[in-house]
Amino acid sequence: MPANNSIKTYLENGYYHIYNRGVEKRLIFLDQQDYGVFLSYLKEYLLPKNEKELREKLLDPNISPAERDRIVKQLKLKNFAGEITLFAYCLMSNHFHFFVKQKSANAIDMFMQSICTRYSMYFNKKYKRVGHLYQGVYKAVLITTEEQFLYLSKYIHRQTLNLQGETLEARIKQPSSYSQYLGLVKAEWVKPEEILNYFSQTNPTLSYETFVTENDDYGSLETLLKNLKD
Repeated sequence: MPANNSIKTYLENGYYHIYNRGVEKRLIFLDQQDYGVFLSYLKEYLLPKNEKELREKLLDPNISPAERDRIVKQLKLKNFAGEITLFAYCLMSNHFHFFVKQKSANAIDMFMQSICTRYSMYFNKKYKRVGHLYQGVYKAVLITTEEQFLYLSKYIHRQTLNLQGETLEARIKQPSSYSQYLGLVKAEWVKPEEILNYFSQTNPTLSYETFVTENDDYGSLETLLKNLKD
């Protein structure tokens, strides 16, 4: 039988929890460079690409060959700005989570194929390995209720907060969108506003941070989110 959530229902303007992990639960991020490369790919795919500016740079007679090659690669690279909205993410050592909205019905599939294939090529080249990096095709869960919408970002951000024995500084360094939600950093390719609009910016007891850190029955939460992890 197909794995849970491997059969996907793609809808225009649909909200989804996307996740995958390493084959045989192996690590897919071995050091900070790996995290950084994956995040740089997210940024390139999700920020609008200024093709006019890039083409104007190619006309510069003083441009170096290396810079020319870089620009040509950027022009060829697919871009999903306007098609994929990333609300929240978390990268863990052997898996990742995304909370996204897609505009057209096939945007997520194209986006995930692009970033997963590109990162696999980087990882296999760096570590001199061959074969699949991920445990099958990524999983996608359609978010159908407002309650799921609100709790999914909490579920994702708690993946970082639940690291045992970590300091707050270490938790912030663990790649996730939580620092954007707390206003500690700004990344234009992450869009927390739609979720943050549900919370108070002035009352700490009604803040997003309190919502994330307060205790819940996580058995019930996982049931609410349709067993988001296999």
